[in-house]
Amino acid sequence: MSQDSGSGRLAGKVAVISGASSGIGRATFELFGREGAKVVATARREEKLQEGLDAVKAAGGEGIIVPGDLEDDATAEKVMQAAVDEYGQVDVLICNAGVGWQYGEEHPGTMAGVHEATVENWRAVIGGVDLEGYFTMIHAALPRMLERESGSIVNVASMAGVTGLYDGHAYTAAKGAIVNLTRSMAITYAKQNVRANSVCPGFIDTAMIAPVIGVFDDPDAAHAMVPLGRAGQPEEIANALLFFGSDESSYCTGSNLLVDGGCTSRSFAA
Repeated sequence: MSQDSGSGRLAGKVAVISGASSGIGRATFELFGREGAKVVATARREEKLQEGLDAVKAAGGEGIIVPGDLEDDATAEKVMQAAVDEYGQVDVLICNAGVGWQYGEEHPGTMAGVHEATVENWRAVIGGVDLEGYFTMIHAALPRMLERESGSIVNVASMAGVTGLYDGHAYTAAKGAIVNLTRSMAITYAKQNVRANSVCPGFIDTAMIAPVIGVFDDPDAAHAMVPLGRAGQPEEIANALLFFGSDESSYCTGSNLLVDGGCTSRSFAA
């Protein structure tokens, strides 16, 4: 990742980021810090959060970390209150914490189809951070934003939220729900100048898709999977989140940006 100081696209803003310890969240944590935001980062792994904060400070940025597990309903309020106590406000919320195919290896059945998954598998994804964790973070942030009549909520969903998959049905259901929740919030809170947008990544080279990343080692298989022929990098999603978090997207609300290397643009594989 580039360590340039940034151009201050988030100067004066306080940004809260969930799932900030690794992957897309970590890239966003560091990018937002370089772009002038005061960053409040949360995730379960305190040591990884501290590494991110050290990188932010080394680049001249400012922030705090609030370790916590979003499966605990009290975590979201704790994070928002920490942001307000430290910086007085919450301007941007990036909801990013979630699980994917790596979680499926650790918890068999959670990334299965409906005919194979159990009710417990379903609830582990839908009732966990992939959907309910978004609700709790948004629920805690919205009163602060509505009071100030200003805010930008950006939800990280997935290309699987707009297209079907042969497995991972709880995952696709959660991601589709996030996209439509974003649209509903956009029209509900527009009068209070609180915007809501979503970003749908494709295959991004993070631990979340580690079980399938090897397919990109074969150029033919890579192009069959993704028209651009490669996995995306976390920084490429962070750049999309930066746009929606900044005032550059001031006329965007209810938007859903696909950053998927062209996956959802085709009707069949080449």
